[in-house]
Amino acid sequence: MLKRIFVLLVLLNIVILPQTLLDVPKFRIYPGSMTQTEPVATVHPQNSSIIFASAVTINITNGFRSEGVYTSSDGGYTWMGNDTCTGPSIVNHGGDPGVVVSNNNRLILSHIGNLFPGMFTNYSDDMGETWSAAKTITSNLIEDKGTLAVDHSAQSTYQGRLYLAWVDYVNVSVQTSYSTDDGDSWTQPMQVNPNPPTRSTGSSIVTGTDGTVYLCWAGVTSNSSFVEDYIGFARSTDGGTSWNVNQNIIDMNGIAGLLAEKNNIRVNSIPQIEMDRSGGTRDGWLYIVTTEKNNSPAGTDPDIILHRSTDNGASWSQGIRVNQDPVNNGKIQYFPFLNVDESGNLDIIYYDDRNTTSDSAAVVIARSANGGDNWKDYAIKNSTFKPKPISGGTSGYQGDHIAILSNDTHLNAFWMADYSGVYQIWSSVIDLTLLGTIDGNSRPPEDFALYQNYPNPFNPSTVIRFSIPKESFVTLKIYNSLGQEVQTLVQSLQHSGDHEVSFKPRHLSSGVYFYTLRAGDFQDSRKMLLLK
Repeated sequence: MLKRIFVLLVLLNIVILPQTLLDVPKFRIYPGSMTQTEPVATVHPQNSSIIFASAVTINITNGFRSEGVYTSSDGGYTWMGNDTCTGPSIVNHGGDPGVVVSNNNRLILSHIGNLFPGMFTNYSDDMGETWSAAKTITSNLIEDKGTLAVDHSAQSTYQGRLYLAWVDYVNVSVQTSYSTDDGDSWTQPMQVNPNPPTRSTGSSIVTGTDGTVYLCWAGVTSNSSFVEDYIGFARSTDGGTSWNVNQNIIDMNGIAGLLAEKNNIRVNSIPQIEMDRSGGTRDGWLYIVTTEKNNSPAGTDPDIILHRSTDNGASWSQGIRVNQDPVNNGKIQYFPFLNVDESGNLDIIYYDDRNTTSDSAAVVIARSANGGDNWKDYAIKNSTFKPKPISGGTSGYQGDHIAILSNDTHLNAFWMADYSGVYQIWSSVIDLTLLGTIDGNSRPPEDFALYQNYPNPFNPSTVIRFSIPKESFVTLKIYNSLGQEVQTLVQSLQHSGDHEVSFKPRHLSSGVYFYTLRAGDFQDSRKMLLLK
């Protein structure tokens, strides 16, 4: 009976969501007057509480453009920064930011020019308070979509090397440069894919634990539709000095152009590459995510498609459809961005309209704990908005991507929306325990442990972390200074691993509180201070 009802609802174009609703707050990372779009973010290599983010920023009154530079020291809950990168020349910041944090704690920002063409980088040695003058990588006429990577691996001959990749639209190819001195200087640009069969677009770069560098891009049809037709791939084993290139590894059919259903916003299917560096059973696997349609397993409407390689990019799987709504149901998914977390789980953030009207979109995260074989969708509560072109941008421009990253036991999601009346960067911090299993490839801890909450003192919320080496029935309770129980945070069977729980005492007064963890024969308590 239920199956017949489901089929009837699908035929009537009423979609039943195989989604879990994530009841997490959303917030602007830097409220202001400038338009913000195209978020990028990275985690500090030595301190996972520090996040460096950027975005394209536009003053819609006078047309001034720059890159926002924002930092968080508490895992993405609070932010500081500036909507303008002050690194000279301040008038030559044109957007398309890329971000990394070097092994020596330096923030590196890449961007295209505004008044003067080219690709440029700036750096900051004081967590974004001040910025260096721009380093000129190239001054060619039209550069686009620069992305940065840094080799953090102690196993690599090229540890600490910075890599920058972008597309030069003059010679329609992908270009790279690298720095061995924390961005003080950069090598002359190298053309990765000489004589591409069609124009290249986009660039995405990642480094492996052995120092190998991987790069992908899209090849665009030469007719007026300019659709992404295939994915190109390159690999370097000598620190970016030379590249082994395959101009066409995956056939695709992208969605470049204007989405009439979304107020004619401009969209794309630029591929993004990521790697599993977890040390688990899928360590070294490569993944590429795109948006496609009319190319199986994608349906007649835009779908999120994943490809993977288990042999360093020598061969690639058939496409895997990520979004779990019915095929060909007329619903639209676009702007995917992939993160592989410390346990080897895959998380893809994207816009999705399956639970709303066709002129709107919500923010969804798809998660896989087995390398992409199976997926579960999670919609961020209250994230729906009506996409529209940004005032001051090019025709149909809403930005070209959103972002997600993992940070120990939680995810940081970033997207652009105009909930406040102007497009700005919004974020949610998502406890991984809300997404089911954390494990995948993770190794269980050796002992039970209860950690000090952070921040402490706190207001309005804090995070409590604990570890259990085996599946156990766990209780985590809060007590006041008189020993009276005031709240139960956990009372259920929990899998082995690291866990994180958010505590938001809305109705409690300021004072000292205690939290107690019980798991099997283990019991421990710690003190925390609430300040209101």
